Amino acid sequence: MRDKEEERVDGSRRTWLIATSVTGGMGAVATLVPFVDSLEPSAKAKAGGAPVEVDISGLKPGEMMTVSWRGKPVWILNRTDDMLTEVTKADSEVADPKSKNPFSMPMPEYCQNEYRSRSDHKNILVVVAVCTHLGCTPTQRFTPGPQPNLPDNWPGGFLCPCHGSTYDLDGRVFKNKPAPQNLDVPKYMFTNNGKTVVIGKDETGEA
Repeated sequence: MRDKEEERVDGSRRTWLIATSVTGGMGAVATLVPFVDSLEPSAKAKAGGAPVEVDISGLKPGEMMTVSWRGKPVWILNRTDDMLTEVTKADSEVADPKSKNPFSMPMPEYCQNEYRSRSDHKNILVVVAVCTHLGCTPTQRFTPGPQPNLPDNWPGGFLCPCHGSTYDLDGRVFKNKPAPQNLDVPKYMFTNNGKTVVIGKDETGEA
């Protein structure tokens, strides 16, 4: 009689242990899955750092478009011959004419020239539209000459509405302004016979 009683107790104990183990195992799995998921970057995070392809085939001289790359606005400006002339006139007025002191990313070698652009498409300016003072987005002021909040000899460029920093049509900051450096030029390249700009990537790889 005692043997049957002990057998019944042992059976109940085994059932309890199995149930406890299964429950604990399920709990461990439930805890593990969210943790593993958290290690996988989201689609948004992947897209945030990926190169961006932009069709500029319809961008006419004098026009500018704004696109997003890594969560920041990037300007693509198709400069006219007159705009390029104004760039050379501004050399003596800007703080860092040769962009020797980049802001948050290195200046691509192929843009280390008078127009801060690729020589085969010197009219196309590609810059990150973030003021190097406190991160505001400047606004376009392409028309040269006297106008509100700008000097009488204004050559055309950009004005930051937050604290008055001004940039020329190369994205170079003028002297004696709150912004300490020129606008960043990201890595970029042309594809599709110059009809597409890829921002964040060039022949050496991604930024």
